[in-house]
Amino acid sequence: MRKIGVEEELLLVHPDTGEPKAVAGAILAASGPADAFEAELHREQLEFATEPHTRMRALEAEVRRWRASAARHALEAGARLAALATSPMEVAPTIGSDKRHRWLAEEFGLTTQEQLTCGCHIHVEVESDEEGVAVIDRVRPWLSTLLALSANSPFWQTVDSGYSSYRSRVWARWPSAGPVEVFGSAERYHERVRAMLDTGVLLDEGMVYFDVRLSHRYPTVEFRAADVCLEADDTVLLAILVRGLVDTAAREWRAGEPPNPVGVSALRLASWRAARSGLSGSLLHPDSGTPAPAHVVAHALLDHVSDALSDTGDLGEARERLSELLGRGNGADRQRRVMEREGDLSAVVADAVSRTVA
Repeated sequence: MRKIGVEEELLLVHPDTGEPKAVAGAILAASGPADAFEAELHREQLEFATEPHTRMRALEAEVRRWRASAARHALEAGARLAALATSPMEVAPTIGSDKRHRWLAEEFGLTTQEQLTCGCHIHVEVESDEEGVAVIDRVRPWLSTLLALSANSPFWQTVDSGYSSYRSRVWARWPSAGPVEVFGSAERYHERVRAMLDTGVLLDEGMVYFDVRLSHRYPTVEFRAADVCLEADDTVLLAILVRGLVDTAAREWRAGEPPNPVGVSALRLASWRAARSGLSGSLLHPDSGTPAPAHVVAHALLDHVSDALSDTGDLGEARERLSELLGRGNGADRQRRVMEREGDLSAVVADAVSRTVA
């Protein structure tokens, strides 16, 4: 089975007010060499990365372990940990002080300042760049469905944004972010990346913020469209579905099946629709490009990868987790329910803190 790893970005918040708190530096300074924590663009957030795994139970155990460890470190630094893709509270983020972060702040101005957003990145092993690009070409229509399942950012600077994933709208301000065209070969993919770097707009290959890309560090395809999930259960569901997408796409490529030629403009519309509606309305169905209920599109994704999941033994678990998610809603749905019940955004953050390590 293909190895898979997860990176989660998490929000650090004040224990009383729920406002983001810039203590990432203190946590990193106190962390040991065995810890998987990394600095992010802003000091109010912390990232961890799991080891690659073949078994989903092992991946789930590590995700929960690092969430719990990060929560303990946050507590020692006078903060709490929340798996929120944006802060519901008012915030003026603090940009990190290293050379890369200073360059981003100078070059991109307010776009950099406002990027206090937390995503979930999933890496899946591929045999070669050629296989990886074949996968990228074939998974494109399903990325908006992953965004809808993970959506966990309805609030922005104390206001209900009207979106289920406002993080994705903020992230889309980067000039290299979003859906990609069909590349057709690894050679064309690398040519496109080199051409982007030659413009001087991007600092390096790490700034190629495609929704799905070849990792510049690992022999993997990296899926970047999702919000960080409120529930660790949903992170595991995403991982199961993503590996299923990779296996399915690789099989289609080897069988000579061409990718769906849907254009970037249509993919952008599907991404916007998923960000707006989440699981509470219609999504654009990858097969037809027309609206369909979110639960119909979610089950279409499961059907699309069912053969691959059956082979890895993950199909039953995927069905169970997807049914649970569709029944209770995603993180955005829960945040709005808490806000409606409590009438207080700090209560929304407190609830997220409790769910992050539940």
